[in-house]
Amino acid sequence: MIRVKVEKEKSKYRKIKILGHALYDDYGKDIVCSAVSSIVTTSVNGILLLNKNSLSYMVSNKGMTIHIKSDDSTTQILIKNMISLLKELEKNYKENIEIK
Repeated sequence: MIRVKVEKEKSKYRKIKILGHALYDDYGKDIVCSAVSSIVTTSVNGILLLNKNSLSYMVSNKGMTIHIKSDDSTTQILIKNMISLLKELEKNYKENIEIK
């Protein structure tokens, strides 16, 4: 299961951890993992194109951690949108992704 942990401070997004594998299908064929990767990669790249200092991230063999450094409304809205998209995915694949 993919576990997404969202941390907020004073209603601002600060940190997001994405860990695990969806186990919906074999590696390379897993549509849930593919969807999560697409959502997160597109969101992070879009934010960084607008402001390269707004966030940082680390990728490991276990997953990804995103540190949100900016309080600007555009960054916060795009992070909120990313989380909303992941929650929509969670509705359809409850066995494979969990958002906290």
